[in-house]
Amino acid sequence: MGGLIQPSPATTERESNWRPVMLGIALVVVVVGVIAFFLRSQSKPAIPPHPYAANLKLSDLKMSAAENFVGASVTYVEGTVSNTGDKTVTHAVVRVIFKDDIGQVVGDDSVALRALQPSGPYPDAVDLNTAPLAPGQSKPFRLTFESISAQWNHEYPDVQVTDVTVK
Repeated sequence: MGGLIQPSPATTERESNWRPVMLGIALVVVVVGVIAFFLRSQSKPAIPPHPYAANLKLSDLKMSAAENFVGASVTYVEGTVSNTGDKTVTHAVVRVIFKDDIGQVVGDDSVALRALQPSGPYPDAVDLNTAPLAPGQSKPFRLTFESISAQWNHEYPDVQVTDVTVK
């Protein structure tokens, strides 16, 4: 029996039900914002390439894709690496940048350069410490990528030698 002076109990109940709901929504928004802040991707700092990296030339790039035994897609970048310097290369790291249709980076991976060695019916990709690259020598190589963003434009990525170990 709500009178002119006292509010009816139903009105007070409806107003008090909205307060916890609004507080819950605000709490969820704050938690999601904090998680997004801490999980945002940090851009990789620009590290200058090793001075000897200019002596490693990558050529004849080819790309292929296959399905592995669990049904996931695997992408291969193959080509030839040539050592035009005067030292033997025992390890090299390559930075590979995948882009989308508007040129934005959707994948930025640094992987070891692996030379292809004949062994049986199919060549094996081995690290250069197993099969060093002598001065003036060229070898076929393979880079393997198991997870590339779905936004990738399926064009050739940018490939650059960034780190080299020589002897």
